[in-house]
Formats: sequence, C-alpha cells, structure tokens
Amino acid sequence: MAGNRIGVGDENILVSVRKFDGTEHRNWRAQIARIDHSLIVLDAVFDQEIEHDLLGKIECGTLSTEYYWFEHWYNVFRFARPDGTLRSFYCNVNVPPQFDGKVLSYIDLDIDLLVEPDLSYRILDVEDFEINAERYAYPLEVKAGAKRAVKELIELIEARAFPFSE
Repeated sequence: MAGNRIGVGDENILVSVRKFDGTEHRNWRAQIARIDHSLIVLDAVFDQEIEHDLLGKIECGTLSTEYYWFEHWYNVFRFARPDGTLRSFYCNVNVPPQFDGKVLSYIDLDIDLLVEPDLSYRILDVEDFEINAERYAYPLEVKAGAKRAVKELIELIEARAFPFSE
C-alpha cells in the first residue's frame, strides 16, 4: 500500500487469491470502502448466483464487505443478502495481503471459519491446509502464522469484537 493513494469509493480494484506456489486461485473486482493504516475495507456485489459447497446458494446481489489487515494472517468477509440482512461471515486464513493500489493479493492457506449470524462458528478445511502444507513445504513461520490466525479469529468472534460487532 505504501506510496499509492486512491480516493475511497472512486476506483474498482482487483482482488487476487493465490495458492502458495503463486498460481491464481480466483479473482474478482471490488470497490474501496475505506482505508485505515493497517486495514482496507472493500465492497463487492455478487453479479450472478453462485452455488457454494459450504455456503449453499449465494443470491445475485449479495453484498460482500471484505476486511483485510496488512499485519494479520486472516481476512473476514461479511455477507449480506440483497435486502441487507446478515447472511454470514466467512474468514480466510492467509499470508498477510499485498496491495499496490490496483491489485490486492493474498496467499490462501485453506483454513476457513464459517460464522453464522448468531456468531456460532465452524473451522473448515484443516485437512486441506495439512495437505498443502506438505505439498508446498510451508515454512514453520507460515504454519505458525496460520495457527495464530485461527486463535485470533476465535477470540474476536467470541468477544463479539470488530468486525463481528458491526
């Protein structure tokens, strides 16, 4: 993010999710909602209906408010139905993101947390993390960062702290 200033809300950026070997896993366009020193918040709208294996049907028009911290090993997506009601939160464990002013990219480490509107949660895809940790030979720092991220997310959820307080 250093050196690049974008007016909030005036530009779409690309979000690029990568695997540890650098291959792109998925991408989408999002609007900058706000930038603080260590946090960037993006808004994106699903422009088509999606059938997600864990979330079920995500309606066209669903709003995704996305919270990315530059020093944390996770991000949080707040999904709101087209009528504005909270659908769920989805938390990704990842290497801290990079942002060059046009593209926000991060390495997905597979572990996810699905958080329901009542703030009950499930930890997902731990087996995928373990398989990819071996496949890509994750360094100890990456394994430790992922474990620390899960612990921090659970603490935020249970404390009903930001962004789970919004």
